[in-house]
Amino acid sequence: MKDELMTNESVRCDWADRSPLERIYHDTKWGIPVHDDKELFKMLMLESMQAGLSWSTILAKMDTLCAAFDDFDPSLVSRYDDAKIEILMKDDGIIKNRAKINAAVHNARMYHALCEEHGSLDSFLWKYVDFAPVINRWEHITQVPPSTALSDVISKDLKKLGFKFVGSTTIYAFMQSVGMVNDHLVSCSYRHTISH
Repeated sequence: MKDELMTNESVRCDWADRSPLERIYHDTKWGIPVHDDKELFKMLMLESMQAGLSWSTILAKMDTLCAAFDDFDPSLVSRYDDAKIEILMKDDGIIKNRAKINAAVHNARMYHALCEEHGSLDSFLWKYVDFAPVINRWEHITQVPPSTALSDVISKDLKKLGFKFVGSTTIYAFMQSVGMVNDHLVSCSYRHTISH
């Protein structure tokens, strides 16, 4: 019985046992509610950088991406000029995709416009889930959707505000990462139930 209990205590979501970086991210970040505007913007930009790539690629480059982009501080990124973008395009530690780099700069400028209109990114985003995480009860990783009707709506609304690289799949991954949605499997003894 004791051995069985110990085994149950060590169960993670299926995707999170492929590498140490994934385990750390799963155990300490994924699905935990975030309300800090700078952290929300950073995660939105990282998810945008992921488009067409695997999250493991982003995790492997997380430190260099954050260093290159001033930790995705929107006040700093919004002031990047063509010279800064050319420097970023020569940085092998990041995702060297000009469209994504330009989008990050553009989105930082849109962030300020959004805050002027809605008060904060936090209040803008969390209103879609009535300011409380959606707790799902998936039993298998195959049940977790790549997008939802709600991520469709948020994606469309962000695009209307001028944001780029914010498709529905990107937005749903973002919602998972910042805890707007808790998609830890019910078998995940690490994080299915999260205090917040």
